[in-house]
Amino acid sequence: MPRFEAFRALRYTPELDLAAVCSPPYDVLTPLDRESLASMHPNNIVHIDLPIADEPYIGAATILEQWLASGVLVVDDAPSLTVYRMSFTDSLGNVRQTVGVIGALEVVDEGAGGVLPHEQTTPKAKTDRLDLTRATDANLSPVWGLSMSSALTAALDAPGQPCGSMTDDDGVTHTVERVTDPTRLAAILKCVADHDVIIADGHHRYAISRTYRDEVRSRTNRTDTDAELTLAYINELVEEQLSVAAIHRLYNDITLHNLCAALEESFNIEPAGTLDDNTLQQMDDRRSLCLLLPDKTISLLIPKQVAFVGVRPLDSAYLEHALSATPHTVRYQHGVNEVVGALANGTAAAILIRPVSVAEIRRTATEGLMMPPKSTFFTPKLRTGLVLRKLNTR
Repeated sequence: MPRFEAFRALRYTPELDLAAVCSPPYDVLTPLDRESLASMHPNNIVHIDLPIADEPYIGAATILEQWLASGVLVVDDAPSLTVYRMSFTDSLGNVRQTVGVIGALEVVDEGAGGVLPHEQTTPKAKTDRLDLTRATDANLSPVWGLSMSSALTAALDAPGQPCGSMTDDDGVTHTVERVTDPTRLAAILKCVADHDVIIADGHHRYAISRTYRDEVRSRTNRTDTDAELTLAYINELVEEQLSVAAIHRLYNDITLHNLCAALEESFNIEPAGTLDDNTLQQMDDRRSLCLLLPDKTISLLIPKQVAFVGVRPLDSAYLEHALSATPHTVRYQHGVNEVVGALANGTAAAILIRPVSVAEIRRTATEGLMMPPKSTFFTPKLRTGLVLRKLNTR
């Protein structure tokens, strides 16, 4: 089972407005988003987490040290865990809350168990996150993990020491509470450490932490530095706390004719008018995927069961199987409005897919299975900047 530890958290000084200095995760921000956040406040975390200077990583490290020296960022006096609550209204109008805990999670070797991926990752040639970690010697944004413990939510229920709250542009309230009481710390740590942790979001960040750990081991000849663990948010794998959206597919480098010809082998294609507010419900009712064209016309893709014998009943797996022999380029995009925008900017076609159920995520973990890349999009997104973790590996 994985180690999970308290640490001396790095936080913004209480005098600062968290809504002005925190940001969504780096990998969901557009360049315009980044520009807006950077102009909102000189101490917004994007100045470090998404640096754009001539020497961006050196610049990020310099800013981090300046903020530490000036008191913009302060280190907890003692090791702590941070209870992190997100209160929000889901797409159906239900008021919901997700509660988890931020601590330091063990970085384990691939396949070693304890910390489990739930989906394959796409290749990423960029070394951006690794270069940033090398320069700053810090964990700037947490990996999101799901615990199989059935007692974690109850262990997090008692109030801690309030250390910040903010409401984002989507109306999600983010609240953090510091936990330092030894008895409560021990209870929470045991809940996490007694069960496997499934990576929900941040597979690449976790992989980067493994690479950085190995570099530190090689450089220091030690296996007891801070690089042995990484910043992580862990919450219980229960349906009422998780909101899972779909990540849709965008297709280029293939003609519409060839795309449809490949799909026809595995799906019944039924024209269904134009995209509207009922399309996602229609997909759910018909248990179908949806082909979306730039003019917003749609066709339902109803799987032919004979074509998917032995294939997991996931829309992402169906598409991967159906197009495996057809040359194409695929990109991934959450949000129907964002997909429509991509189509308007030259993408040939898109396929909307349905969200993966929490039950299927649990089955993936318990049976040691893997979903295709970009099968799940967990919402709301954790805020970067609420808790940072400075390492000591020099």
